[in-house]
Amino acid sequence: MHSKTNAERLARAREQMVRYDLKDRDITDPDVLRVLGQIQREEFVPQAYRSQAYSDGPLPIGAGQTISQPYIVALMTQHLKLNRNCEVLEIGTGSGYQTAVLASLAKKVYTIERVSQLSESAQVVLGRLGIDNVEFFIGDGSCGWPKQRIFDRVLITAAVPKWPQPLLEQLADGGLMVGPVGYEGVQELMVCEKRAGKISEKTICDVRFVKLFGKYGFEQQKA
Repeated sequence: MHSKTNAERLARAREQMVRYDLKDRDITDPDVLRVLGQIQREEFVPQAYRSQAYSDGPLPIGAGQTISQPYIVALMTQHLKLNRNCEVLEIGTGSGYQTAVLASLAKKVYTIERVSQLSESAQVVLGRLGIDNVEFFIGDGSCGWPKQRIFDRVLITAAVPKWPQPLLEQLADGGLMVGPVGYEGVQELMVCEKRAGKISEKTICDVRFVKLFGKYGFEQQKA
């Protein structure tokens, strides 16, 4: 009875998140709203934070990383303009929550995470939820997918000082890339579109993300 009551409470919290934190703001894409209303965010956070799963803020997931607030997940996803024909490259698997959202809207997701324990944990959760259109890689996401491949969409879930060149090269013509660009403190959440080899950019809003470490990201400070 206790577990059922807890599940019901979390379901109500999820409904309220969609209504107040997404719909009442600028999230209007019906598919994005539907998916965030279905995916159980509590599955992607540590047990100690499950009661806060639907609060509109980031939560720690270990290894100095966070799961982004639901609004930002929805906002970034909305600006990707996904459809069922899209193949998506995600840089920063993290908890796997954003991965699950992408996989529910796209044909296939290729996701890269540098921290092996996070990737492995995400694989377990996504497997348990029956989400199987995802391919994982553990390594430097700033270098792009390790095999030669072109993606319709690219999502970067950690801050970069500028768009990593390998990601621009792996973005399809007519494709969109969304991510936080900037240095210390506040970054700009941006969309870039590639057309005929040329890049156009648009700023969405100011955000705060952890850094993407890697060859084409930030240099990791040595202890």
